[in-house]
Formats: sequence, structure tokens, C-alpha cells
Amino acid sequence: MAEGGNINFPWHLGVFDAHCHPTDTLAKLQSLPTMRAKVLTVMATRAQDQELVAKAADEYGVTQSDFDDAEMDWSKEHKMIPAFGWHPWFSHQMFDEAEYDEASSLTPEQKVAHYQSVLSPKSEDRDFLLALPDPRPFGDFLGQTREYLTRYPMALIGEVGIDRSFRIPEAWLPEQTDDRDESLTPGGREGRKLSPYRVSLEHQRKVLTAQLRLAGEMQRAVSVHGVAAHGVVYETLAATWKGNEKHVPSKRERRKAEAAANAKANSEAQETGDEVPQHAGPKPYPPRICLHSYSGPAETVKQYIAPSAPCEVFFSFSTTINAWSDSGDGKVEAALRMVPDDRVLVESDLHTAGDRMDEYLEAGVRKICEVKGWQLEEGVKQLGRNWRRFAFGKE
Repeated sequence: MAEGGNINFPWHLGVFDAHCHPTDTLAKLQSLPTMRAKVLTVMATRAQDQELVAKAADEYGVTQSDFDDAEMDWSKEHKMIPAFGWHPWFSHQMFDEAEYDEASSLTPEQKVAHYQSVLSPKSEDRDFLLALPDPRPFGDFLGQTREYLTRYPMALIGEVGIDRSFRIPEAWLPEQTDDRDESLTPGGREGRKLSPYRVSLEHQRKVLTAQLRLAGEMQRAVSVHGVAAHGVVYETLAATWKGNEKHVPSKRERRKAEAAANAKANSEAQETGDEVPQHAGPKPYPPRICLHSYSGPAETVKQYIAPSAPCEVFFSFSTTINAWSDSGDGKVEAALRMVPDDRVLVESDLHTAGDRMDEYLEAGVRKICEVKGWQLEEGVKQLGRNWRRFAFGKE
């Protein structure tokens, strides 16, 4: 049985937050070095926070020499790795230049046409559409993200994904602008009323797919958001690796492989169904994906962990987003039990650094250990190994 909450928590073994947003509250960012968590995986989501995440990495980022230290005995100032991406909640703020003669910006009429094409239901309220942020060309964002990934070799892509349920917020009213909380990074909802409009799934998939392709090109892991769209998320991810699936040997092929166990040549390995070693390099799909705060059914987990999937898929869980059941036999628990032990991650998904983030991480680790039946120290070590493999492809 898992150990209870009265046991001292083994922070010294290293706890790694797979998904969080501390740049949303910049005033608390300076508390990173005092946190008990070892490393935070810090997500960007929109125009306003890409450079903030980069600056945080300049000050608090883990270095390659840190990672090469097997004892993880590095400065407490080195506390995070960055992730750059465009969240589905803001995907409407992107336009495809190819649809507008490679324009770098849109005229007011084009802006209205863009939002009418990507929002559902179609809005005829010009004032509302013109009050939305000026959309930016998606190619420019991809170029910027490529530059960030080059500048930060340990960086990931995130947060990206698909959300069927969210509605975009109303524009700021003049009197609201004066009263907004200056401690929060601009661009979020911040209590504004929600409009009736959602971003079309087609547009969300286009934005997600382009970022997945970039992750494949640069061989970076990806943190994926999926809400009320688990089938669509899977279809979108699987489409990137279509034609690259791993060969799963039949019983006959396995028998032939066993008979030819001493064969060394790749040609013989392919003939018998053995897997040919994969070499790192550009591919149309990411090497590793984390489905953050996974809320899908256990049956969908089976699809992601199928032997034919060439992409290694991880599943992170939190106490902030996941709806754990009081009885311990709910949907989230069933999904977690289906996830292989070496594919589980923990996250806070919190918007502010410091003690609260540590508290949510500890609660998440304890909950995962409880459901998995892990001893607490065993669980912390396992989650640490899993995070290192997700983020960097090696433990």
C-alpha cells in the first residue's frame, strides 16, 4: 500500500513539475530558488508570455552541465526548463498567411473576415470582432519558436492542443482596463465574461499540427492540452506519425526471430520483424508527448501506448485540474491505473511559483502513489526517472 500523508515528504529525491505557468504571476517568479521542487517545466501559451518564459530561462534555466550531473547536485538557481507554444485558447489569434497573399498583418476588413472564418457561430458583430487582438501570421510565430528552441537546446514545445469546450472572452471594456490586476501577465481571461464563440476544431487542428511538425523537425518533446476532444487529439497526433508506425511482429515472425537470434544485419532484422534501431533526426512527429492533466478515458490510454506508436506518450496528473473521486474508483483513477508505471508524470498546472506550487506537487505525488499502490519514495524516484526521459529522452 502507498504511504499516508503523515510521512515526511522526500523532496531530496527530486520532484519534477511536468507542466506549470509561473510567468503568469511575475511577482512570484523570484521565489523559484526557494522552492522544494527540483525542476519546473514552464509553459508559454500566447503572445504576451513567450519572451517572459525565455527571460525566466535565462535567469533560472537548467543547463546541459546540470543535466549531465548524475547526482543532480546543482545550484538552486537552476530550477526550470522552458517550453514555447501557442495554446488552443488563443489559436484564433493566428492567421494563415497563405490565405491572405502572404500578408504580415491584416486590414480591418481582413481581420473581420479572419475571425468570422475561425469562430463558431459566425459573428456579424463587427465591433466585437474588431475589438479582438490583431491576429498575427502563424509563420512568424513558428519562426520565432524555432529561434527559441535553437537558443535553448533543452526547451520543449508547449502548451499546445485542442479544446472543444472553451469560449473566448469578451474584449476588455475601458473601465475594466483600469481595474485589471497588474500582477498578472496580460492576455488571460482575468475574470472577463465569456462570449458565445468557440474556435473551430479545423483551425485548432491546423495550429496544433504545425507545432507538432516543428517538434518533430527539432526533435523536442511536447506538452499537449486536450479538453472534451480526446478522440480529436488522438487523431491529430496519430496523423503526424501515419506511415511511420512501428512494425509489430506476428507470432510466426517472432518464432522466426527467435530462431535467428544471432543474426546481426539490419536486413535480417527487418525480415524477422525485429525493430531496427531508430536514429535521432527530423521526423514528421514529436519524439515524446505529454498529455497534461489527462482527463480522457482509460480506453484511450490503450491507443496511445500501442506497440505500433512510434512516439512515446506520457500522461501527467494534477490535483488542480483532474477530478479525483472520493471513492478512488473514478474515471481519472481508472486512466492512471491503465498508464504504464514508466509513463506517469506529476504536474501542478499552477499560475504562480512558491509554496503553493510545492503543496500542489506534493498532493499530486501522494495521490498518484495512492492510486498506483507505490511506496512514497519509490513513487518519487519513478516519477523523476519518467520526467527526465520525457523531457530529454534519457533518464
